[in-house]
Order: sequence, then C-alpha cells, then structure tokens
Amino acid sequence: MTATRNWERGTRNERPIALFRVPRFAFPAAVLAACSPVTTRPAFQPLPEALVATFDAPPARIAAAAATWLAGEGLTVAHTSPQDGYVETAWYDTRTKAAHTGAGDVPDLAATVKLRCWADPDIPGHTRLTVEPVYRPRYDPSRTERDLELAVPEAHDGHKIAQRLLDALKQKYGSH
Repeated sequence: MTATRNWERGTRNERPIALFRVPRFAFPAAVLAACSPVTTRPAFQPLPEALVATFDAPPARIAAAAATWLAGEGLTVAHTSPQDGYVETAWYDTRTKAAHTGAGDVPDLAATVKLRCWADPDIPGHTRLTVEPVYRPRYDPSRTERDLELAVPEAHDGHKIAQRLLDALKQKYGSH
C-alpha cells in the first residue's frame, strides 16, 4: 500500500519522477476560452449630449438596421458589429456629401461629422440606442482623435442626420 501512495504522489523511494498529468476536467478551460473579452466597441463611452431612444427589437437587429440606414444615406460605415451592438461611420462632410476615411484628410472640419451608435440591451427584447454625432474643431496629430471630438450642436446637419436615423428606426421598430 505504501508503494501505491508513493506512486500516486509521483515519487519513488529514492528520487522524484516527473509526471505529465492531464487535468481530470478540462471543460472549464474550454468554456473560458470561448468567452472572449474582445469587442469592436471603443474603450470610451458616448458623450452625455448623445441622442438616446429605446426600441422594440434586440440590439443586434437595431445595430444592423442602423448600419443599413446610414449606408443608404450615403455615409461610409467604417466599423459595424451587430453582435457587439456597435456602428461607426467614417468622417462625413455634410456640405459636399463626401466620406473621408483618414484622420487628417478632412478639408472642412466644422461641417464634417462622425456618427457612432451603441445598441445596448434594455428590458428583455428591447434596445437602448445611443447615437453620438461628433465633429473636430481642429486637427492635431499629437492627440488622439477622441480627445479632439465634440458633440455637434442641435442646428448642425450631423445632428439632423442622427435624429433622422432615430426617427426611421422608430417607424420601423416602434419606440418607448
């Protein structure tokens, strides 16, 4: 019986032996590996001035509908993930109706906006959509893009686009 115990511990009478053991239950590691913390959402939250509405549909459906509507209006959708409930457009010049994908190639900073949409679960089966239209009053390559962004005023064409998006989604999905 003593020999069995020594063998179970991985030792012999004189010297230890190396054991290559497989965990008895590897399932928890597989489950944790399947839950990825990676998201396409930015690390920052929407500005407090962002527009908010609640819809009678799940977040993935609202995010996909927002991306489709924005593309239909001529904006270039730079990032979209219905699973994460996030949509972001490229910079869009509201005067010339042109999209700018680079950070420094925006000729008219005052008229150029970017829209970001966060579709978050609300009560079961409903979505709280936050639409953030922003612009940059100046360009500074030494600072991050987010540091320079401000919410557009209500009279700005970018704010009107965001409001039209919410109105279109309210007609299609209903609102609270």
